Amino acid sequence: MPRLLCMLIAIISFTMPLTLQAAEEAQIEPPKANLPHSQQPILDKPLIERYILDELKTLRTDQQDLERRLTVEITDRELAVADKSLNYANVTVTYFFYIIAGVASLIAFIGWQSLREIKTNTAKLAAEQLQSITEQYEEKFKVLEQDLKRKSRIITKNNREIEIINEIHTLWLHAQSAQTPEQKIAVYNEILTIRPGDLEAMTYKADAAMEMREFNWALSLCNRVLEVDGSNAHALYQRACAFACLGQEDRALSDLEQAIENSVSFKEVAANEADFDNLRDNPKFDILISTSES
Repeated sequence: MPRLLCMLIAIISFTMPLTLQAAEEAQIEPPKANLPHSQQPILDKPLIERYILDELKTLRTDQQDLERRLTVEITDRELAVADKSLNYANVTVTYFFYIIAGVASLIAFIGWQSLREIKTNTAKLAAEQLQSITEQYEEKFKVLEQDLKRKSRIITKNNREIEIINEIHTLWLHAQSAQTPEQKIAVYNEILTIRPGDLEAMTYKADAAMEMREFNWALSLCNRVLEVDGSNAHALYQRACAFACLGQEDRALSDLEQAIENSVSFKEVAANEADFDNLRDNPKFDILISTSES
């Protein structure tokens, strides 16, 4: 049994880093805008993402199968040990009964107590011992059963989470291939139905609303994201675009400045953003652009 537990700990210690590394490598990044397909990173391509996700799923499934097999084997070993212990206790009590019966017969023969009384007392003692042993092992079996149920619930939860990740990943691929803003918004709504409050989905939904020139709608979506994550650079950038299109230059420049501070990549994007055309003559906007160019 100690050797089996050591093997279990070694296997889990070996597979967990691989699982975490695969999960980090398979983490879904939002699609990068304004890049041709040939220049996009290899991990952003649908087939590669699908391959990595399938490998991750296979690895998680193999790990769960290994855990189930080890759990069943440990349970069988413990049940076998319990069965041998009960048999040993039964044999021990039986021999004990025979010894007492022999001594009682000798005592009854010399007139101290009758053989029937000795048998009764011996049977009572044996029954008490068996009852005590039975209760102890029943308690151990209850604890083992609860542990197995808990592990089963964890495995079921992990399987459901993998299914949700696969479904959301497929929807992101559909959104990436959508041709119109309306189609993208429909896909983002499906993602939000599966995982309500997904900040990334709401931010990209605001981006699609900006494409439809629904500035107030985009502004509302960005505000919802920033209420949860006030430093979300993508939401700050989208809200700056919405403010700029609505003619609120000061608020647009303030959000743009925060977005650039939180993510340097938005400097270059802002320099070519059509939504900021009405800010081109603003000195503060020129300073932000010149900083990006330097």
